[in-house]
Amino acid sequence: MIKGIFSKSKKLKYATLPSELSKNEVPEGIMTKCSNCKKIMYTRELQKNHKVCLNCGYHLPMKAYERMNCILDEATFVELNAEMRTGNPLQFPGYEDKIAGDIKKTNMNEAVVTGTGEINGRKVVIAVMDSSFRMGSMGSVVGEKITLAVEKADELSVPFIIFTASGGARMQEGVLSLMQMAKTSVALKRFSDNGGLYITIMTHPTTGGVSASFASLGDYNFAEPGALIGFAGRRIIEQTIGEELPEDFQTAEFLLKHGQLDAVIPRLELKEKLSLVLEMHQTGGELEW
Repeated sequence: MIKGIFSKSKKLKYATLPSELSKNEVPEGIMTKCSNCKKIMYTRELQKNHKVCLNCGYHLPMKAYERMNCILDEATFVELNAEMRTGNPLQFPGYEDKIAGDIKKTNMNEAVVTGTGEINGRKVVIAVMDSSFRMGSMGSVVGEKITLAVEKADELSVPFIIFTASGGARMQEGVLSLMQMAKTSVALKRFSDNGGLYITIMTHPTTGGVSASFASLGDYNFAEPGALIGFAGRRIIEQTIGEELPEDFQTAEFLLKHGQLDAVIPRLELKEKLSLVLEMHQTGGELEW
């Protein structure tokens, strides 16, 4: 049975924290401060822990390729459509310069990386959004790459997994950006009709048009602890309804409690949990955890 697969495991043991040091005493990049508990730790130890704080368990942002290395088996990732780049279809002033700046800063061509790979020997097509590129905003190229990845999963008859992280639709592309909500959703509907398995993992933040389209359409909708997930912003909603919202509103834990997620899974357990789900669907049998 699937019940219990996503129950909390025993608290993981973390490496010993280094003592607090001032910035002047430590070369840049060697130490990292947790944005939640403010503790300082060795960057190398943090990376070994998949960017989960060694002190408080806070999930720091991950880059797309870091996420691939964390989830996929070693040397199995093959990138798809890496050459695709955003243009400036509406001739929005300064847009091309901003895109060029993000390409240089992130060493990525867009806010999503797609490809094929394996999770404990089971082949999948995977897409990972990266909030460091235009805040993970969805433009026409992001939508196209995700659509092509879904179609590749359909062609190969393998599951499709996506990690979402986005500030929403990209205003510089106007309606062309909003159209990606429909395009990706239609591709996923075809994939589902053909028996495809679709798994989403929502990371911090997943908002706007992304949350209202492909991020919420999974056969399994998972999230990382503490992830902000929602469409409109908290302040806008409070002003609209004239009420104060709960403190944990739009967190992954809030959505789980209200039936909008299937599970909230800590990053250090995620590969194992995904593998169990893939195994269950591949064998067609029952699974006990």
